[in-house]
Amino acid sequence: MVMSSEPSGASRLPQGRPPKRPKPVVEDLEIKDAQIIFNSVWSEIEQEFGLEMLRFPKEFILLGGAPGSGKGTHTRFIQKTRGLTCPSIVVSSLLNSPEANKIKNAGFMVGDREVVGIIFRTLLDPAYRDGAILDGFPRTEVQVECLKLLVDKMKELRAQFFDSSLRVHFRQPTIHIMVLFVDEKTSVERQIKRGRLAEVHNDEARATGVGEIVELRPTDLDPEAARRRYRVFKEQTWEALQSLKQTFFYHFVNAQGSVQEVERNILNELRYQSLLELDPQTYDSLRNLPLASEIILHARQDLVKRLDAYELNQTELFHQVIQLIREKIMPVVVRHAISGLATVNIEDALLHDSEALAMLIDIFSERGYHAVVDLHRIEIPECVDPESGKIQCRQKKVFRITIRFQGSEIRRG
Repeated sequence: MVMSSEPSGASRLPQGRPPKRPKPVVEDLEIKDAQIIFNSVWSEIEQEFGLEMLRFPKEFILLGGAPGSGKGTHTRFIQKTRGLTCPSIVVSSLLNSPEANKIKNAGFMVGDREVVGIIFRTLLDPAYRDGAILDGFPRTEVQVECLKLLVDKMKELRAQFFDSSLRVHFRQPTIHIMVLFVDEKTSVERQIKRGRLAEVHNDEARATGVGEIVELRPTDLDPEAARRRYRVFKEQTWEALQSLKQTFFYHFVNAQGSVQEVERNILNELRYQSLLELDPQTYDSLRNLPLASEIILHARQDLVKRLDAYELNQTELFHQVIQLIREKIMPVVVRHAISGLATVNIEDALLHDSEALAMLIDIFSERGYHAVVDLHRIEIPECVDPESGKIQCRQKKVFRITIRFQGSEIRRG
């Protein structure tokens, strides 16, 4: 009898027929040329989706981290910080997807080409149109190069559709590399602690039937295995992410501290920067408008100068405004001390002077309030022209002053 060389689990061939050739293992034949892999994947998805539908996310956050650095813990905070509502794309989960399992069940390994194909198709989901967090990609040099080629293609598509009605779907891509880092000692301690907690949870779940069994990795139980996992990260994923440092925005986050400390570090790294994130044409249109941070830089000094000038150069008007505030506005403000919001309607002729209005706002600012003045013009009927029957009105000016400030917190209940 002739034995088949099919992968394990395959049925025997009928007697008298030659055996089929064994399916090649991807390790033996896998192409490691990023350009060839990318072109092949791109050709497939272009045929599958159509060029006009190759609409990738505006923003990519490539989240990498040492084992135990808290990627799972901090992903939700990163999503909130960037205003992303879609779940993160966890590459290890994608490699257990039906598509990946089909590849593995056919006797193949999920290599770079398969990973890139699965990732690209996932990114085309409309749910990720504004941005996506990629947890665990890229992990190899080939995947790094494929990512760079994807960004180049996105820029080409943007140029191609720029003068069409579809231009809004092909935006300037923004790529952030975010690496959460802990040292080897911390990594091993956290991995083992996670394993112990998972064991306790699983024992309780089995005993009570309440809760789901948590998957335990060998590295969660064996300190030496945990150390090996950390070193693999340093040798492979760390190197791959470092190679992107010169191309994209790179954020190195110290994840050694408490959750609150790490979140502060993440927030500092991801602060909005229009020059880095806006389309260059959009940025050029806005750049001549001053930033809030620029105009507030010397705001206090400018306020002091104006108030001193009022006192020295417009003394009488300045003191009239102070008296108006003290007698007609502050009594209302005091009554609203708990809420921190007061609205006062005034018809005083003093406020018809624009200089007086400016003084009023500056005085409240100096005292720690935020004042806004709205002018309401109300037509008041006075008489009727007997010949034309036309109603003659006078215009009444009412100044509505809204004052906001820190209210008083009181205990309730």
